[in-house]
Amino acid sequence: MNADHILIASSSSKIAVFIDGSNLHSTAKALGFDIDYKCLLKEFESWGTLVRVCYYTAIIESQEYSSVRPLLDWLNYNGFTVVTTATKEFVDASGRRKVKSNIDLEIAVDAMELADRIDEMVLCSGNGDFRSLVEAVQRHGVRVTVVSSLATQTSMIADELRRQTDVFCDIRELRSRIGRDRSERAPSRSTRDQAPRLMQRAIARSSDDDEE
Repeated sequence: MNADHILIASSSSKIAVFIDGSNLHSTAKALGFDIDYKCLLKEFESWGTLVRVCYYTAIIESQEYSSVRPLLDWLNYNGFTVVTTATKEFVDASGRRKVKSNIDLEIAVDAMELADRIDEMVLCSGNGDFRSLVEAVQRHGVRVTVVSSLATQTSMIADELRRQTDVFCDIRELRSRIGRDRSERAPSRSTRDQAPRLMQRAIARSSDDDEE
């Protein structure tokens, strides 16, 4: 663990985790590995008593199928609360395709609803827009840990968010416990055949997902 991250692990500490799926995916990808969500959940369980672990992502409403859905199915059945919002595509004035969603709002509302029931909030995102949320949750006496990274070529965590949080955890320091190399993404056929059908789909497709 780096010098910025000194966790006070206690089985009596009630923790809620809020994962900005796209942001976490991009951060891990920039560091050259994929998230093993089973291991990620186990890591969070070692930090305290989990009240809730929420995973947020956007789905393009015009698409009948999204490659992220198998991962969401797996998360739903394995201890995560999955929250999806519809994403709308549009073209800006310069002709560039962009997407818009309400992920930040969903995380903020859920975090404030749980603020009086938890001791610590873990936010897996480096988005500077969350600075005000972190400050608001802290006013409820909640300790806030932000999981992101400074180790990428361009820092994934906004300076204002890092300054506001109580504890900053660089995800690079967790890699050995929660990650797998991207070169290991394709499992053997025998591995897929031995897994339950739902897990087969998650193994085969989740790590290939490039969330937008």
